[in-house]
Amino acid sequence: MTDQNHPNDAYHPDDAGPPNDAYHDDDAGRPNDAGRRDGPGRRDDEGLPVDAGPPPHTGRPLGPDHPDHLTAPNPPPHPYYQELEFLTPQEAPVRFVVRYGEDRRPPDRPGFLARRAFLGTGAVPVHQYRLASSAQGDPGTYGLLEREVSASVALERRYGGARFGAVLTRIVGFDLTAAEPFVLYRPPGGRPLADWGGRLSAEDQEAIIGQLAMTVRLLGDLDLVHRAIAPDTVRWDGTRVRLREPYAALRAGEPRDPFGAAPWASPEQRAGRGAADPRDDLWSVAEIAYYLLAGRPDRGEGPPRDLADFRRLAALEHSGLFSPHAAQRPHPEELLRLLHVPDPLAGGLGPADPLDRWRTEYDHQIARKRALSGADRHGVRTPQGASAPLPDPRPPRTTFIGRIFGGGGSGGGAGGGSGGGEPDRSSRPAASPPPPAPVPDSPARSRMCPHCLLPVTYDERLLVTIDAKGTRIPLDLSAEHRPGHRTDALRKAYHLCPHTVEGDEEHELPVPYLTNGEPLTVALVGSSSVGKTHLLAAMLGEVELGGLEPYGLKCRPLNPEAHRTYLRERVQSLQQGRQLGRTGQQTFARFADGLLVSAGGATPRPVVFFDLAGEDLAQDSEVGRFLMGVDAFVFVLDPLRALRMRSLDPVREQSGLRRRELGDEAFATVLNRIPRQRGGLVAAPAALALNKSDLVRFEPVVDRWLGRALPGRHDPAALHAESRDAYAFLAQNASAAWLKPFDDCADCTLHFVAATGGQARGDRFPHGARPRRVLAPLLSLFAACGLLPGAEPAGTREGIDR
Repeated sequence: MTDQNHPNDAYHPDDAGPPNDAYHDDDAGRPNDAGRRDGPGRRDDEGLPVDAGPPPHTGRPLGPDHPDHLTAPNPPPHPYYQELEFLTPQEAPVRFVVRYGEDRRPPDRPGFLARRAFLGTGAVPVHQYRLASSAQGDPGTYGLLEREVSASVALERRYGGARFGAVLTRIVGFDLTAAEPFVLYRPPGGRPLADWGGRLSAEDQEAIIGQLAMTVRLLGDLDLVHRAIAPDTVRWDGTRVRLREPYAALRAGEPRDPFGAAPWASPEQRAGRGAADPRDDLWSVAEIAYYLLAGRPDRGEGPPRDLADFRRLAALEHSGLFSPHAAQRPHPEELLRLLHVPDPLAGGLGPADPLDRWRTEYDHQIARKRALSGADRHGVRTPQGASAPLPDPRPPRTTFIGRIFGGGGSGGGAGGGSGGGEPDRSSRPAASPPPPAPVPDSPARSRMCPHCLLPVTYDERLLVTIDAKGTRIPLDLSAEHRPGHRTDALRKAYHLCPHTVEGDEEHELPVPYLTNGEPLTVALVGSSSVGKTHLLAAMLGEVELGGLEPYGLKCRPLNPEAHRTYLRERVQSLQQGRQLGRTGQQTFARFADGLLVSAGGATPRPVVFFDLAGEDLAQDSEVGRFLMGVDAFVFVLDPLRALRMRSLDPVREQSGLRRRELGDEAFATVLNRIPRQRGGLVAAPAALALNKSDLVRFEPVVDRWLGRALPGRHDPAALHAESRDAYAFLAQNASAAWLKPFDDCADCTLHFVAATGGQARGDRFPHGARPRRVLAPLLSLFAACGLLPGAEPAGTREGIDR
């Protein structure tokens, strides 16, 4: 995929100097007393010095059109050379012969190795940072490289074609799937500010501060915080600064983690307090300004004691730039005005975002569904006078049992009554004489069986345990009067469903499903190989690691033994980097795992997850009859099948998958099977998860979300913004059929998620599984179903019977 904004910005082999075997930073002469480099050096057609690569207007890219690019594997011209294959920032695959210099260990990148490399017969120099094999046992180290590459690609795609983009170190390429993942950069020009001590004129100092403020402005507009701006990481060539690679960058709004040292890192950043803010980098600019004028660093705790002695810093002092609190510092654009530096982003940069058209379309679709349902997910009621659908003649429903059998039995609360009378047990073997009434720990309850969609009332005569061979063993608790022992036995017991008829598979429910609050059933929907099984395993793995606790939710297993089995066979296998086997087709739909979820001491609610094979979902068979009673859906979308993006073609060829214009057949089959409510919409809340989003992680709108962690609280505005962006991305790059869940469901959010974070090789993920934002769909459904503290249930807002 090409970037129309800067198609020709990269190295030209004739611009590079001779190769050098050793890696070093001495790319320019030592500064002299006049404050300039020794010798005039090479300059571009505007008189500006250039670095080891060409100026931004060079006409031949270091990509597939480069004269040294190898279209097919070739024996290297000499044993001294090897071949290197990587992706350009536009994700075009390229291959070059390469010669490497000596490895060194950069002190600011633990676990990484650095070296100089020379590409092609023109010996184009680049700097390579790669993750050493010895450091790959730590998934956090790989995450640092992935975050750095994402930031560098975002900067290159946004500013690579702009002249002012030269203040940033430019990425050449990367490979995050290599045995030793790496990133390549242009060698920076100039020398570190620390080497210029006392040799800079007042004019140079002003230029440096102004250009650094502009650099922070460029980073901040992409929600990036560099965090590593210091005299050792900022270079100066006599005319232009050059900021080092964003190896420590965070997204604005992400929690700060302790990083940096005084005085260059702000007090909040060093302590890891609060959320990252572009004004963190302005603290670093302020400290460098003081350092350049005073000739020495400050202590880094607040305004320097002798700040009043430097009149040239008066404006910065009065602006609050030296405040130890980011909120009291000016924003980057305000600082540029104070410094009388033109804002490079004033008036916008480049053409309008093509996704804006589809974001507007999303707003129109939300308005359409709002008119049909009476309100939207965010609680905005239909305006007075707007056209409204005809009233639903059916009476309101309080439980799913009441909807099918009549009556208003409540399915939730501590004492939910029977919703359909005592079930018929004529088809079951004669039961033993009734035992004594159960103790208060196990009150009688009526719940909908999620398998056969019939009500089940708690009956101790139907309790069983299941041994390792799957044999059902009757459980008699009539003689057990110790409350603790009784509670523990019920926690692990099952309750037979009394509605099994001849020819059906006998099934049972975990006892806690019947003895707690109103159950919530969640089904994952999608064709085979879209990643449903991996996504569910990643979700429950995050839950096991406490991922729901920041939202005020506590989780316990619905059945301890079944949950341990699921964790061992699915979650732990995925966390150990193994690809999970495909879900086999079934003759009877059983849920994969279940949780007891509670908030703020309220009665726990059972949450069960169905993960059926794509073939079972795509066929309108009896296996899928449970879908009629499902409370919420996660529609899992595969970008390899959906997106018209050429960058995905190599992965499609490797996996044998083809793009489908008609959408996911499992989506259509399931949506056609679910009952419709008012306005012809599906009432059950849904989430459309764009799984495998790591395959398109460098698209700006995807990177905006996938590149940051989930917020630690329910944020309806962020939920709306992500849904809007994901809708626009899909509407632009896929056929309308892929958005059918959003079109058909009254309440449907959209999410960028990645269950594994990478492609498998053989049956393993080479760098481990790295789930990203997998809890977002689940949290959205919990909010819609009244499980998430602080979130109003969707049903109370939309007026739709569910």
